[in-house]
Amino acid sequence: MLQLTRPLAFIDLETTGINLSADRIVEIAIVKLLSDGSRKVYRKLVNPEMAIPAGSTEVHGITDEMVKDAPTFKKIAGEIKQFLDTCDLGGYNSNRFDVPLLMEEFLRVGVELDMKGRKMVDVQKVFHMMEQRTLGAAYKFYCQKELTDAHSAEADATATLEILEAQVERYPNLGNNIDSILKFTGDDMIVDFARRFIMEKGIEVFNFGKHKGRPVTEVLKAEPQYYDWMMKGDFPLHTKQKLTEILNRTLLKKG
Repeated sequence: MLQLTRPLAFIDLETTGINLSADRIVEIAIVKLLSDGSRKVYRKLVNPEMAIPAGSTEVHGITDEMVKDAPTFKKIAGEIKQFLDTCDLGGYNSNRFDVPLLMEEFLRVGVELDMKGRKMVDVQKVFHMMEQRTLGAAYKFYCQKELTDAHSAEADATATLEILEAQVERYPNLGNNIDSILKFTGDDMIVDFARRFIMEKGIEVFNFGKHKGRPVTEVLKAEPQYYDWMMKGDFPLHTKQKLTEILNRTLLKKG
C-alpha cells in the first residue's frame, strides 16, 4: 500500500493545445489522495478566453459553447491553490506538461503557488521505465480496467492515481513512499518546468541553444543582453521567472 506523509494530488488538464506559453486550460481535475486512503476531487471547466482549436476539441470533446459560461482561470485560481495546499503533486506526464502549464496559468494571473518542498511524482516515468506503454494500456495492464472515458480530466487523473497504487503493489523495489519512488525514477532537480535550464554539479546551466552546458551566471555576466533576449522571447513565464531569480542572485553576490 502506498504510504503518504502528506496528501498527493493527481492533476490532469485538458487544454487548447500543448504550447506552454500560449495555450490555456479548458478543464482541470485534481484527485487528492489523503494519508488515510480517502480521496477528494476538484473538477472545473474553465473559460480559456480564446477559441478552442478544432483539433483539440477532437481530443477532449470540449467546445467553445461548453466553456462560454465557465469561470476564467483567474476566478478559480485561489480555490485551486487552496485545494493543493500542503500537497505533493502527481500525474501522467505531469512533470513535463500538466504542472508546467498550471504554473503558467498561476503566474499569468499573479497568484503564487509555492513549489518549495513539494515532491512531484510522474506515473508515466515509472510506467515507461517498466512497460513502455500509453495511459490506456497502463490502466488495462495494472488495473485490469478499460479507460472508457479517456481525455475526461477526472477520469484520467483517477486512472493515474490507481495506476500508481498498482505500481507500488507490483514493484517492491519501487518502495511505497514518495521519496523511494523519486529515488527509483531518478527525477532530476527541476530548475524551470520547460527545462531550458538544468542542474549540473549544483549549478544551473543552459539546456538549449548556443550556450547549452554553460553556467547561466557565467553567460549573464559575459552577455547581459542575453537576458533581455530571453525576456522578450517566446519562453514560458516560469522560465523567465527563474532566469530573473538567477540574475538577481548574481547581482547580489556582486554587491
